[in-house]
Amino acid sequence: MNKGEFIIDKNHEKERLDNVCLSFMPNLTRSHIKLLIEKGNILLDGEKIKSGEKVKCGQKISYNYEEVKPLDVIPQDIDFEIIYQDEDLLVVNKPQGLVVHPCSSTKSGTLVNGLLNRIKDLSGINGVLRPGIVHRLDKNTSGLMLVAKNDFAHNHLAEQIKNKTCQRKYLALCEGVFGKNEGRIETFLERNKKDRKKMAVSDKGKKAITDYKVIKCFKNKTLVEFTLQTGRTHQIRVHCQMINHPIIGDDVYGVAEKGLSGQLLHAYYIKFIQPSSQKEMRFTIDLPNYFKDYLNKLS
Repeated sequence: MNKGEFIIDKNHEKERLDNVCLSFMPNLTRSHIKLLIEKGNILLDGEKIKSGEKVKCGQKISYNYEEVKPLDVIPQDIDFEIIYQDEDLLVVNKPQGLVVHPCSSTKSGTLVNGLLNRIKDLSGINGVLRPGIVHRLDKNTSGLMLVAKNDFAHNHLAEQIKNKTCQRKYLALCEGVFGKNEGRIETFLERNKKDRKKMAVSDKGKKAITDYKVIKCFKNKTLVEFTLQTGRTHQIRVHCQMINHPIIGDDVYGVAEKGLSGQLLHAYYIKFIQPSSQKEMRFTIDLPNYFKDYLNKLS
């Protein structure tokens, strides 16, 4: 725990609170200081105020926060595409087969290892094994992901996901023909009690809402757009299984498909507000080639 205080002198009279803190706490980044002020970990005369407030000579700034632990994940050269980046965030295209972050079964070779190899600064809110990770995609789900470069951006992006102002859309090829062209699937999901690696529908779980719209019908398969209203683990995959339209290639909630390495599920669209500029940003990414090839065979 890092605790301390300092008194404003004449040299910093009428400066912004965050600028003064940056002068006295040069080991912290501006975004980290801004986040600490927002959380109330930095106080002026014992009161929580905004980052841009002007300070006066003789006032006392006190701080209290956890030290950031050093990362123990090794940087590695991992194949993934950076679609966009600025001072706050990245939008990356995660390929199928890539695990997002290290865990008990996967110690290396993850997206996080690749991010550390390319990006100098990543947010530390999710700890030493998941730096920068605001939300996740399953190993065999491809597509767009947000990655935060600092804690300020991480909090804002996570809040948008929580408040449903960050919109995420997926394309999936499902078994069978849908009876309706659009609809909503609403259930409660929790860990499967017999297999902790899977999720299951349960009244005791957390609410999960997925909207769907049929894009194209084939003889016995349907290309569907799914929009997440909540972000539960395996949500779209479990919902597809529940309505008897499992995703093609999903060997956990459906049946493995010869020639495929996993489910045909792709996060193709994301919309969010850039934390610093407050401007709306939208990104789309094309289907991966293996997905396109499979669709071409159906046409």
